[in-house]
Formats: sequence, C-alpha cells, structure tokens
Amino acid sequence: MSPLQEYALFFAKSVTIVAVVLIPIMAVSLSKRRDQGDSSGRLRVRRLDDVFRAREAAIRAQLKEDGGLLSAAEVEKKEKDKTGTGPPQARGRLAEWTRSQLTRFRPKPGDGHKGARRIYVLNFRGDIRARAVEALREEITAMLAVARPGEDEAVLRLESPGGVVPAYGLAASQLARVRDAGVHLTVCVDRVAASGGYLMAAVADRILAAPFALVGSIGVVGALPNFHRWLKKHDIDFEQHTAGTYKRTLTLFGENTEEDRQKFRDDLEAIHGQFKGFIHHYRPQLDLERTATGEFWLGERALELGLVDQIQTSDDYLMKRRHEAILLELHFHRRERWSQRWLPLMERLATWIRA
Repeated sequence: MSPLQEYALFFAKSVTIVAVVLIPIMAVSLSKRRDQGDSSGRLRVRRLDDVFRAREAAIRAQLKEDGGLLSAAEVEKKEKDKTGTGPPQARGRLAEWTRSQLTRFRPKPGDGHKGARRIYVLNFRGDIRARAVEALREEITAMLAVARPGEDEAVLRLESPGGVVPAYGLAASQLARVRDAGVHLTVCVDRVAASGGYLMAAVADRILAAPFALVGSIGVVGALPNFHRWLKKHDIDFEQHTAGTYKRTLTLFGENTEEDRQKFRDDLEAIHGQFKGFIHHYRPQLDLERTATGEFWLGERALELGLVDQIQTSDDYLMKRRHEAILLELHFHRRERWSQRWLPLMERLATWIRA
C-alpha cells in the first residue's frame, strides 16, 4: 500500500471516529441546552367564521344562477372577469380553482355580524390521563386575558370517556375559571362525555349533545390485580413496610385482607360523594339519585334526565352563531423538547437493527 493510500485510510478512520463519538455528544449537549431554554408553546388563533364563509363562497362560485354546476372553462372565465388575470397557474381544473378561491376569500371586517361579540372555541379530546389539560389551561388563561365578562362566550367541543380522577378534576377546575370570570360557557358533546368527561361538562352554563352522544357515567371504579398466591406457590417472599395505618390498602404482591378491601371501597365512595357534590353545585336541578349510578345514556335520553340542555351538534351551533359573533378558535401547541423528539427516532432505529 502506498503512503498516499495509507494516509487516506487513516483519514477515513479518523472521520469515522469523530462521527461516531463526537456527533452524538454534541447532539446530547444541544438537546440539553434547548430543553433548558424555551420550552413554551405557541397559541394559534383561527377565525372560524372566515373559514365557514370562505367555504360557502367557494361553493357558490361554482354554481350557475339556475343551480347548475359551472364547467371548468366557465369557472376560469368567471375568475378572469372578476380579477382580470384569472387564477394563478390556471389549468382548467375545478379543484385547483376552489383551493385558490378559499385562500383569497377574505370577508370584509364586520360583514355579516350584528355586533362585536366574540365566541372563543376550544377543543378537548381527553384520554385516560387527560393530557389535553395542559393545552386547555394555556388556552383558557390566554382567553380570560382578553374576554369581556357578560359579552363574550366560550364554547368547548368536548370528547372524553373519562379517566384518572386528579387529572379530570384539574380539567373541570380550569373550566370553572371561565364561569368564575363571568364568561358564558357552552359545552358541546358530539360523541362522548362520560365519567370525568361529564365532570367537565357539568361546569358549563349550557350543555349541548348530539342525539347519539354518550353522556353520564357518574361513578368511580378501581381495579388492581394481586399476585400474592402466585408468589406463595413459587416460594417467593414479598415484604412491604409502612408507617401509617392506611398508607397502603390493596397491594399488587401482598396479602390483601378484608379490612384493606373495605378501606379501598370507602375511598371510592368518598370520591364518588365529592363527584356528586361537584355536579350538584353546577347542576342543582339534576336528580343524582337517578343519574349518579355509573350508567350512561344517549343524548335524547340524557336530555330527558336533565344531564344536557339541548340536542344539537357543535357544527350546527357554531354555524348558526357565525352571523352574530366573531368565532375565534384557539389551539395551544407546546413545543416538544429535543429529547422527546430523539426518543421515537431511537426506538425506530432499535427496531430496524433488531429486524
């Protein structure tokens, strides 16, 4: 091997070592710096009434006076007559013209509105841990900074089957902030608001539900597997030491007594009692003896029981209100930390290596 080839091989090895060792170290260092830096999020505001009106205009633009549909050539000519230039990169395709029309359509300020009232639209799609509460609290904080008590309204499109008690208790408390501030709160349930989801909905001044939405499930459940007999069968000892009579009741690996089970049931009853008390505070007209049984009902039956106030979808409600108020949809998106972005990539890489 010539000296030049040896040097080239040495250089290639050096570059490989730098790439394998230094680049990961630099990436970790950079991720830590970014994690310690700006970890906040971004609040996005969208004019829903603009969106509705733009879609309406886009459809109307395709129609003839007699209700028929314009051809692609007629659409292009109509656009040229309006602007003098025609749609950008017009190719005679109806779909392309529709997209450009949606982009260009801007209603005049105040056009179609009877007043300056604002409706803030929030969305909550809950899982068992109610992770969406982090975005909800930021959206509500921003809204309350500008909302006018007694004039503006908040509309929450809610979907949740319930979950962990503290998380949904916090979510309901965030909605209570809206009512305490004097802003009218409407909750729309299109699919499901059960258990913790209904705990949130009950805070509203008014609850709307779709005809087949699932509503209710005012109850508490607790479940825990126990492996004590399996451990005993395999001669495995398990030790647990506590200070305080009820520091632990039911356990995964210890032997559960009837006293432990009764304490666990008492705790569930206490939580259920607070659940009912919270709902009674906001909906005193509700017959809790009939409805706080853990059952759920479809929208129309829920209306008969007083769980909701009206049968209506969120789409219908907002479409009707768009002529009398400005609809502002709020969405808070928290920036993911670099470490959170790297983890899924590393997991996929590990899967690829194993394959």
